[in-house]
Amino acid sequence: MLLEVKIGALIMDPNTNTPIVVLKGVDSDTILPIWVGAYEANAIALEIEKIVPQRPMTHDLLRNVIVQSGFRASKVVITELLENTFYAMVEIIDEKDQKISLDARPSDAIALALRLDCPIFVDQKVIDLSASSTPNEQDITSDEPSLQTEDWPDLIG
Repeated sequence: MLLEVKIGALIMDPNTNTPIVVLKGVDSDTILPIWVGAYEANAIALEIEKIVPQRPMTHDLLRNVIVQSGFRASKVVITELLENTFYAMVEIIDEKDQKISLDARPSDAIALALRLDCPIFVDQKVIDLSASSTPNEQDITSDEPSLQTEDWPDLIG
């Protein structure tokens, strides 16, 4: 089962100083944090803030290739979580309405989804695996409450 998500926040992990894209369920309280690289976070942030660089970045180039080839993006899916690594795919439709699935890193897929204005989904098994492998606040400090959806900073609407 696929769950539609949107970007709920783009934040920095205070412990590792690594960017985190926080995906939030469109019709649910599901939260999925994905740690990404600084360049990927920058590519996502630029598109969220609608900042146009002087020259096209890699994600802009790929968007232009897809659009100018007559293709359209139907969706992005975070498909797997294996050994603490997330996997994704970008589904595009060619001019004959045939689906083409492209393997991608989640950060690249999200940056591309923003540029192509296509929905982002997460496979339920990824959410289940992430929830079972991510320690919550109670695991770290027994007298602290666990993180709830409303505890995540809502930096991006």
